Amino acid sequence: MSLLSIIVPIYNEQESIIELHSRLNHSLNNLTFEYEIIFIDDGSQDRSFDIINQLASKDSRIKYIHLSRNFGHQIAISAGIDHCKGDAAIIIDGDLQDPPELIPVLCNKFMEGYDVVYAKRNKRKGESIFKKLTAKAFYKVMKKATSIDIPEDVGDFRIISRKVIDCLKQMPEQNKFLRGQIAWMGFKQCAIYYDRDGRKYGKTGYSLSKMVDLAGDAITSFSNKPLKIVTRFGFIVSFISFCLIIYALYRHIITGKTIDGWTSIIVSSMFIGGVQILAIGVIGSYLGRINKNIVARPLYLIDSTNINKSKKSDSPKA
Repeated sequence: MSLLSIIVPIYNEQESIIELHSRLNHSLNNLTFEYEIIFIDDGSQDRSFDIINQLASKDSRIKYIHLSRNFGHQIAISAGIDHCKGDAAIIIDGDLQDPPELIPVLCNKFMEGYDVVYAKRNKRKGESIFKKLTAKAFYKVMKKATSIDIPEDVGDFRIISRKVIDCLKQMPEQNKFLRGQIAWMGFKQCAIYYDRDGRKYGKTGYSLSKMVDLAGDAITSFSNKPLKIVTRFGFIVSFISFCLIIYALYRHIITGKTIDGWTSIIVSSMFIGGVQILAIGVIGSYLGRINKNIVARPLYLIDSTNINKSKKSDSPKA
């Protein structure tokens, strides 16, 4: 490996960027190959991009991509993957929860011949019980809902080979779930274990709604089981409804007694209506994904970047 790319998505991380840059350089300076650090500013509303720009003016190894607005964490990483020049790339978040000091360990394991080495969390410090429970539930649901084996308690912190990078660039879907896409590829993968630190500065950019959206993208990207579940549920409800119709006709025609009460009618109507709305919602989520890919808008728009201003040979030796 002659060049390593470090891909760092940034969204409102002005407090952590300078420390992150220092720790990255400290971890990478002992390596025997060149490196580039690509900061992707995902439409930050603070001084994040100004700080990145200042660092880039002093360090030629720093590249930046300033997106025109906030496109989302997974798309920001995709922008870095599209523009990185390394023989391998490390994906690491900019909030300092994933320690840059682990990069040499990732690289050493990678040099044993793996295409992917991902960092698996032993502990998740500084996270609420709710966050830990929902994360655990997410991975359990993914394991049941999809046919691919996505490792539990694994985020995007990992090193990937040029082979994997090129494969990711061939996947044009708009709703990205990169750790699922990488797991789907197969290739030779392994894990290293670490304790994830708590967030040092500011608040997480991943709100509950964004986590729900990511979970929805993950499930609908790699499974059609929700459609199968809704279909089976529809058959069950239809069968029960048919049986109730037969029973009602029997009571009215054979015994001469009509079933009394509006409660049962209202309950059954609301139940069937709820099932229909649920089914429409599930189908709509799949149709929405299809529509996004058919429209084929660019995945992201770049406001400014310094990547095309320099060549690979311009990167100084680590």
